[in-house]
Amino acid sequence: MEPKEFAEKVKEWIDAKNGTDVEIIDISEVSTLGDYFVIASGNSERQVKAIADNVEYEAEKLGIIPKSIEGEREARWILLDYYDVIVHIFHAEERQFYNLERLWKDGTRPSTFE
Repeated sequence: MEPKEFAEKVKEWIDAKNGTDVEIIDISEVSTLGDYFVIASGNSERQVKAIADNVEYEAEKLGIIPKSIEGEREARWILLDYYDVIVHIFHAEERQFYNLERLWKDGTRPSTFE
């Protein structure tokens, strides 16, 4: 599956668990970390964990396994690294504090994702 298509799927899986403020940022021109960031918020640690679990579950059904997962214990910012697509699921307060969208402002937000 192409990274762009996978990022779109991740957005659907996040939406299925009522994640909010989902953004897909194309970082391929500004970073070697990957091609896309998918950034989303949850309103509680429980919701953040549920969103991350759903993304992991649905990706695994497609045979896509993350390279690494960080932050599951605290569930304030969970990062799922799928090589070309890096998923950040934040508690709303952490998202506002870290403001990754500002840090990665040079990345593009393709209109097809909006």
